[in-house]
Amino acid sequence: MFKQIAIAGIHTDIGKTVASAVIAEATGADYWKPVQAGGLDNSDTAVVRSLVSNGAGRVHPEAIKLTEPMSPHAAAAIDGVVIDHRTFTFPATDKPLLIETAGGLLSPLYGNATMAEFIEYYKLPAILISSNYLGSINHTLLTIEVMQKRNIPIIALVMSGRQNKESEAYIESYSGIGISARIPFMEHLDSRAVAESAAMIKDKLLRDINKAYAKG
Repeated sequence: MFKQIAIAGIHTDIGKTVASAVIAEATGADYWKPVQAGGLDNSDTAVVRSLVSNGAGRVHPEAIKLTEPMSPHAAAAIDGVVIDHRTFTFPATDKPLLIETAGGLLSPLYGNATMAEFIEYYKLPAILISSNYLGSINHTLLTIEVMQKRNIPIIALVMSGRQNKESEAYIESYSGIGISARIPFMEHLDSRAVAESAAMIKDKLLRDINKAYAKG
């Protein structure tokens, strides 16, 4: 079973947090988002805590909280906070850990460091979250190419939101990476809906993750 996996995204606001909750529920993993920028009254951490079973025991507090809802490097400058991902202390847990990044793969973290540098530094494999919208094929394939160039293992590709068979088939064909799970749009987002989605994707997702780990 995996120990630590980054949850990476092709873009901002594509459903990484809901996907993280569903994947955590499906795998029994803990959840951690190291950097939260803005939305502190209803943070991604708080959302996941409310959606997964035993959220209080499995969802860990952020390393850095920033007040402004913008890229971490800009929000940190406003708050006078210094970010250095090399100094992060990971949560202590005996469970697998999902680590949600902020924004897209190359979203700035600070200075010249992006979310990709964070993932690379800790040698994390990643689950890539994509979503169907105009331009998402390009964003998904570009993100995959960057991850492959940086030798970031993509152990699962997960689609979040409404399905588009044509777009998804093109992504699979062009990249050679199969979709491990589809997390549907939820009209009523609550713990029951997350549990139902987790049950639907659990078997194939775990099979694909374990297969990726077996390949090394």
